[in-house]
Amino acid sequence: MRDNTKGGALTEVTFFILLALYEARHGYGIMQFVEKETQGRLNIGAGSLYGALNVLLEKGWICHADAGTGRKKEYLITETGKKIAEAELIRLKSLTVTASRIIGGKG
Repeated sequence: MRDNTKGGALTEVTFFILLALYEARHGYGIMQFVEKETQGRLNIGAGSLYGALNVLLEKGWICHADAGTGRKKEYLITETGKKIAEAELIRLKSLTVTASRIIGGKG
């Protein structure tokens, strides 16, 4: 996973996982969210997802949600993760403004 906290770009998968976890979700729920929000363009396999979740847990960007009685582990974005997602949104907005200016011939 190339993502870092030094202002580098997040991978699209990482960004969507963080977005999915603004609500507590289990792994399959995350996969469904990403597929729905990207209209099927992005599909995350279970192995890739759980590898990414472990990295995000280690970085402190997500945490385990309070364990209920269910068997499935749920995850939730942390305050640090929210700051990372918000910074990525700002970066993407800047990118689209620049690209629109250049492609639109105003650059």
